[in-house]
Amino acid sequence: MLGVFERLALEAGREVMRVFDEGCAVDSKADSSPVTEADRESEKIILAGLRAAYPNIPCVAEEEVAAGIAAPDLDGAFFLIDPLDGTKEFVNRRTDFTVN
Repeated sequence: MLGVFERLALEAGREVMRVFDEGCAVDSKADSSPVTEADRESEKIILAGLRAAYPNIPCVAEEEVAAGIAAPDLDGAFFLIDPLDGTKEFVNRRTDFTVN
């Protein structure tokens, strides 16, 4: 499992850094927090990988929830995904952000 997490975090991190280097538009979620292409694309990478490797473990992902996609039944183990934690720092071109 750790190998899958590491592979997905590195792949998502490469996408985050690609967007960081190229720059991107900043949108706002309903709660007025920022969201970028880096948030959305890295979440897609992580979700696709986790859902392929562990189809029976539900995923709760920040950008899906913000988009109105309801979390599945969570009466057991689940993955919690925050693809780009520190979007405000990312947007302000600081490097104090992580892929989770």
